[in-house]
Amino acid sequence: MTHARSRVVAFVFGRSLLLLAGAFTAVAWANVAPASYDEIAHPLHFWVNDIGMVFFFALAAKEVFEATLPGGPLASPRRAMSPLAAAAGGMLAPALIYVGLASVIGPAELTSGWAIPCATDIAFSAMIARLIFPATHPAIPFLLLLAIADDALGLVILAVFYPSGTLSFGALVGLMTAAVLLAMWLRRRHTQSFWPYVLGAGTLSWAALYLGGFHPALALVPIVPFMPHSARDLGVFDRREVHQTDTLNRFEHWWAKPVQLILLIFGFANAGVAFAEIGPGTYYVLAGLLIGKPLGIVIFAGLAGLAGGSLPPGLDRRDLFIVGVVAAIGFTVSLFFATAAFPEGPALAQTKMGALLSFVAAPLALMLARALRVRDARRVVAG
Repeated sequence: MTHARSRVVAFVFGRSLLLLAGAFTAVAWANVAPASYDEIAHPLHFWVNDIGMVFFFALAAKEVFEATLPGGPLASPRRAMSPLAAAAGGMLAPALIYVGLASVIGPAELTSGWAIPCATDIAFSAMIARLIFPATHPAIPFLLLLAIADDALGLVILAVFYPSGTLSFGALVGLMTAAVLLAMWLRRRHTQSFWPYVLGAGTLSWAALYLGGFHPALALVPIVPFMPHSARDLGVFDRREVHQTDTLNRFEHWWAKPVQLILLIFGFANAGVAFAEIGPGTYYVLAGLLIGKPLGIVIFAGLAGLAGGSLPPGLDRRDLFIVGVVAAIGFTVSLFFATAAFPEGPALAQTKMGALLSFVAAPLALMLARALRVRDARRVVAG
């Protein structure tokens, strides 16, 4: 019984189902009793969006950083060319479609949400990809790498284009310099516990971003690379990481489940949108994701091929198209970008609904994969 319970818990936590539960609860509550929902959800925004999500983005930054280590998929420019190009295309095309629709059809105020359809939810996209492709199919690691590159570019976009307040470069530079110097000092002293990095350097970094006018959820992103880490990358979400005892991996092991609880609260606090709020912003986000993602990924991966890059053996254009559709699940990061792009009001509600409804890419990808006989043509690479 205990073993069965453990398997259920692992299944729920491993697939970010708590985030879905929080989001669905919020949507249901907001449509049945919006006043009481707002009364409970609104006070949570600062605690979950500005503090709790620090650890979500830290775990994303860990995967990005490790991918640049020796043996990692971003360590070699030639290996990285195709997925990086695909990631860039999968962000540029959705942004252009979104901005084009908002500029031509309006209202113009929606254009500031151009980054919302650029996102890919790595957890849900990976889950759907595993339902479509065999376990050893190269489409899965390609999608994961694409999503990691997407996250990396997304962190830059969030920091540069979506300041959370009045910019103060003095506070930013002064406190961030202190944070980095402290992290360097901890690293030089071979500090093995991750807590001094989090509570010391991380707190200074959070204050630097918050007082500097940038989003403080990125506080641990510049600190993560200073934590003692493995010399090589084992691979994206490689199961052997469970047995790694370096500081960075212990940080991930400790925070993996708490982050799922944070995502539960994040989904509940941010996803409460009435269906009556569906409007132009909803359709622009969905058009950017469902059309722009697969289009940009396929086109830019092709351009990378002309420049000397190549797709992994066993991954053809048909697979790549399905990868593009799967990557159109924006969900978590799209929802976060919406809260960063707009204040409370119709624009925020509409684009939030677009982020939530992007999950329609999951059944769409499953149907297209069946129609294109993706699973029937298993060009599987062993190992």
